[in-house]
Amino acid sequence: MDMAAHALPINKLQCLSSVFCGIFMCKIVYDLTGAISASFFKGYNKLSNKEKLEWNNRGFSTFHSIVVAAGSLYLLLFSDLFVDSEDVLFVNKSSTLSETIMGVSIGYFLSDLAMIIYNYPALGGIEYILHHGLSMFSIVQSLLSGQAQFYIFMVLFTEITTPFVNLRWRLDVAELKNSKLYIYNGVALFIGWLVARIILFVFLFFHMFAHFDQVKKVYWLGFYSLIAIPPVLSLMNLFWFWKIARGMVKTLRKSKQT
Repeated sequence: MDMAAHALPINKLQCLSSVFCGIFMCKIVYDLTGAISASFFKGYNKLSNKEKLEWNNRGFSTFHSIVVAAGSLYLLLFSDLFVDSEDVLFVNKSSTLSETIMGVSIGYFLSDLAMIIYNYPALGGIEYILHHGLSMFSIVQSLLSGQAQFYIFMVLFTEITTPFVNLRWRLDVAELKNSKLYIYNGVALFIGWLVARIILFVFLFFHMFAHFDQVKKVYWLGFYSLIAIPPVLSLMNLFWFWKIARGMVKTLRKSKQT
C-alpha cells in the first residue's frame, strides 16, 4: 500500500510556510541571543568566536524545545485530537495545529543540522547528525502522510530536556561549575532525562505494542520507521543518560568535598 492510499489531506502551503517560519524563528532567536547576551552578560564578550557560535545556537535550540514541548503536551494530554473514535483511527489523526508544530520543528532541525554540518565538528559530532537526520526523516513522513503523529509528538516532547542541557553548557563555559545553580540544574537534567527520554520511551513501546492493530495500518515506510527509529533514538538516549548520570555523581561528590 502506498502512502497516498492512507494520507489525509494536508495544506501544502501551510506546511511549507510553517517550515520557513521555523527557519526564520531560528535566525531571529540566534541574533537576539547574541544581542541580549552581549548587553546583559559581561562574560559573553570574553568568549571565543567558536563559543559565541555555540552559545547563540543553543539559544534557538532552547526556544524550539520549549515551543514544541508545550505544543506536544497540549496535543497529547489536553486536546481530544488523538482520542480513539469509530470513524478515524488515532494513528490517522492530524490537525492544522499539529501540522504547524511539526513544520516548525522541521525548520529547526534543518537550520541546526545545516549549522552542525557547516561548522563540523564545532557544534557536535556524528551522533548529532544521526539524531537530527532520523528525527527529521520521521517528522517529514508523518507530516506528509498524516499518520502516526501521536508517536511523533511523544518523541518531540522529549525536547523538554534541552533547556537543562544548554544551561549546563553555558554554566560550564561561564566557569560556574562550582555554583549551586550548576548542581541543581544537573539534578534536574538527570530527573528530566530519566522521565522524558527513558520512561516515556518505555511507555511509547508499550503503547505501540498494545495498539499494534492500528500501528500496522500505517503505510509501509512509516510502519518500518516506527519499528526501527525509536529503538535507535532510545539507545542514544541511554548512552547520553549514562554520561549525564556520571557527570551528576562526579559533581555531587565534588560539592561534598568543598
